[in-house]
Amino acid sequence: MNIPKQKNRIGLKQLANGQVWHMAESDLHVKDVGRLLVQYKLFRRDARKTITTMSAMRAVEKYLTQNKAILVQG
Repeated sequence: MNIPKQKNRIGLKQLANGQVWHMAESDLHVKDVGRLLVQYKLFRRDARKTITTMSAMRAVEKYLTQNKAILVQG
C-alpha cells in the first residue's frame, strides 16, 4: 500500500497578531491568532463599516494566497 507524501508548503509567513495584509480591493487586519482560529477585520475600499470576523486559519491563509496578498505591517 502506498502512503501519499505530504506536500511541502512554502508561501505565506505565519499569521501573527497585528499583521496588515494588502490586496487589490481590500486590506485584512489580523486582530488575534489562536491555535486554529484567526480573528480579523476585512476593510473593503468602498465600505464604511467593518465587523470583526473569526475563521479557520487555513481558510484565511487560502484567501490570502488566492488574492495575492502582500504583508504591509507585522
